[in-house]
Amino acid sequence: MVSYSTNEPIGQADGAVELPLFVRVAQAIENDIVDGLLDEGAQAPSTNEIAAFHRINPATALKGVNQLVADGVLIKRRGIGMFVAPGARDALVGRRRADFPAKFLAPALAEARRLGLTDDDVVALVKESRHD
Repeated sequence: MVSYSTNEPIGQADGAVELPLFVRVAQAIENDIVDGLLDEGAQAPSTNEIAAFHRINPATALKGVNQLVADGVLIKRRGIGMFVAPGARDALVGRRRADFPAKFLAPALAEARRLGLTDDDVVALVKESRHD
């Protein structure tokens, strides 16, 4: 669905656009790597395990895993499985840090402007939320 005023994709009530399943599978594995649940060199879950866990088609799981292979996050070892590539966590963290301002700050600041919040108001809200 597309917004009539901006011609941008729209999604759920919170404004988030729902991502394709294979992208969500790839993001879930990336999150496990960033969070330290999957260490570098560790074997990643098989596509059949991923498909069963998420109750999706194994081909969809494979597409998500293959995206991570193409991105250099996972390495295929023929006949053995997929493994977390050396340096994958640092690369993911670096990419996410670089994407953080555009992906999270810009939308938050745009909403703050709509609400009439000043920069000082936003800074105070950030500091306040850190104490929760």
